[in-house]
Amino acid sequence: MNSIEELLKTHCPNGVEYKPLGEVCEKIFAGGTPTTTNAKFYNGDIPWLRSGEINFNKIYKTEKTITELGFEKSSAKWIKAKSCLLAMTGATVGRCAVNEIDLTANQSVCAIEVSENLIYKFLYYYLANNYVKIKNSGQGVLTSLNISNIKQIQIPIPPLIVQEKIVSILDTFTELEAELEAELEARKKQYAYYREKLLSFDYLDSITGGISYMALGEIGTFTRGSGLQKSDFRESGIPCIHYGQIHTYYGTFAEKTKSFVSESLAQKLKKVSKGDVIIVITSEDVEGVCSCVAWLGNEDIVTGGHTAIFKHNQNPKFIAYFLQTEFFQTQKRKIAQGVKVIEVSPKKLEKIQIPIPPLEIQTKIVTILDKFEALSHDLSEGIPAEISLRKKQYEYYREKLLSF
Repeated sequence: MNSIEELLKTHCPNGVEYKPLGEVCEKIFAGGTPTTTNAKFYNGDIPWLRSGEINFNKIYKTEKTITELGFEKSSAKWIKAKSCLLAMTGATVGRCAVNEIDLTANQSVCAIEVSENLIYKFLYYYLANNYVKIKNSGQGVLTSLNISNIKQIQIPIPPLIVQEKIVSILDTFTELEAELEAELEARKKQYAYYREKLLSFDYLDSITGGISYMALGEIGTFTRGSGLQKSDFRESGIPCIHYGQIHTYYGTFAEKTKSFVSESLAQKLKKVSKGDVIIVITSEDVEGVCSCVAWLGNEDIVTGGHTAIFKHNQNPKFIAYFLQTEFFQTQKRKIAQGVKVIEVSPKKLEKIQIPIPPLEIQTKIVTILDKFEALSHDLSEGIPAEISLRKKQYEYYREKLLSF
């Protein structure tokens, strides 16, 4: 920070000047979309970006491409590399990115081509730092930005030497975070590999003569949940787990709940005891159905609709880890039903085959997988904790550097 302060004192003794974005950029414009019903306009050689792909990232390729004909017959325009991109509508409205390649984009993307007195990465970092403010300036029920408003965004214009120094510092943070993300992805793949290996039991065939397989219905019972809406949540009361939280909040197992319900409602809901596994039986896609969480807390909790409670006499973590294996997923896909909503009924879950080694072997396997789970997912330790810390440091210094 001292070097930045010294540069500012030398080059900006009276402070940093702010100007509207429209005054300091070469071009600010929106893209266009070729007619979607004309197959001749798509799957060509021209990269074509949609606003949903903008998420504080560097763009090296796009999910879709258009043809020369599609480009000519639409309002799409070329956006030169090393520009800033801003999402104007949709789920990513207000978020920004930088494109490292020449590309085109749809009408929900604002392209900002910088001038000589503005470094594109400096602008990107400034827009990212002001994401909430920019998003809140949107209009309408769906919150959308327009070119006119974007041109009025006030940005600081320090000398290039100051911009370069700030970019260099923030690049260091983002590069370190990218390295950690890559390492985390490698650990997750390693975790998945060992989970598959440990739970396939091929390695025990020569020692024990193989592992016996049983149906889930032979080792436990399923109870279908009902009721419980998110609107039922309370600040305190009886602990509960909503099926949607199993997708978004919980890991393989839990000892505490995020939410609570009133005692009167809890009496109407299905009870979950220590060691039970809560399984999602309804989802929007095949991948999401049968996501689960093993309840390890000492007190009973409740759950609601779209779940099945599996009570059994095995190691609960072993069951939860098994439900993540490809062996289980293959069986699940065969019994999943539905198009828009995918469901797996408890009756069909009862027929799923599961390997049942002795409890001491289950415990050893769980101990190994717990270590991988912590390294890959636990925000309190391992790489996820390091990434969380780096993000906080990056956001702190970004705010500090760009507030002037």
